[in-house]
Amino acid sequence: MSDISIIKAPITEEMKKFEPFFKEQLKSKIPLLDIITNYVLRRKGKQMRPMLVFLSAKLNGEITESSYISATLIELLHTATLIHDDVVDETYQRRGFFSINALWKSKIAVLVGDFFLSKGLSLSLDTDQIDVLKVVSNAVTEMSEGELIQIEKSRKLDITEEVYYDIIRKKTATLIAACTKAGALSVNANEEQISNMASFGENLGIAFQIKDDLFDYEQNGMIGKPTGNDIKEKKLTLPLIHALQKTDNKQRRKILTIIRRHHKNEKKVQEIIAFVKANGGLEYANEEMEKYAQKAIDSLASYNDSEVKTALVKMVDYTLKRKK
Repeated sequence: MSDISIIKAPITEEMKKFEPFFKEQLKSKIPLLDIITNYVLRRKGKQMRPMLVFLSAKLNGEITESSYISATLIELLHTATLIHDDVVDETYQRRGFFSINALWKSKIAVLVGDFFLSKGLSLSLDTDQIDVLKVVSNAVTEMSEGELIQIEKSRKLDITEEVYYDIIRKKTATLIAACTKAGALSVNANEEQISNMASFGENLGIAFQIKDDLFDYEQNGMIGKPTGNDIKEKKLTLPLIHALQKTDNKQRRKILTIIRRHHKNEKKVQEIIAFVKANGGLEYANEEMEKYAQKAIDSLASYNDSEVKTALVKMVDYTLKRKK
């Protein structure tokens, strides 16, 4: 049985019902909008975020209509941010398919992203899901702040480990924490349970992002060497930050100068990757990832063993072992 099958097992029926429920929220009288939303729906990923909402809900009670609304709201928000991110980053492919901005240009992509976001807001207001709306609104705010901090720091190249964690909490962990918190809220969990689930989601999100950052330093099957994409975008992530802390001022200045002036030079990028590996950056990042993964699992300590708890623990394990 695959990891994904184990994770999905307790919520198989809920995920089956979720798909038409989600699709129903996107109906429109605009033919072009229907074409684009159908394109998005046909190319959905593993749907980890709705799965987290349902698992969190089921761990703390009986799944209700509020759980479906919460999962839909999170997925609408997540999809909107991905569409907008592709426009901002001028990305023309996602998961091996053309992005919305590649097929229909940036203006339409931005408007479609706005549509997804507004549908989420309308759904939560129409169903009086104010508590969930507050959680999701806070996530949107923090995600925007995280992106702006990262852009600012990529210009100055003065990022510390503390700032790095602030960025990934806001950019990544806040949305995953919103999933698990919203799931608990949807079944009227008590404050301690809501806090536990929010902690689980945040620590899982941090581990998830560190894993993403490590991919930059792993051998790419197609090109036979690490991609160094973050370095090319002047993003200082945990492996590089740690390596810079371990070296002397002269070497640090040299590496930062290369990033500032030669970040598009493939040979120079590989030189930085070698520097990170030589200075223990990958080992340190792996240790930190495992530390946050364990914190996530520890957040579930007060719950009795069950198929749902096993699925959530497996979600943590999957996050650490995933290949992309």
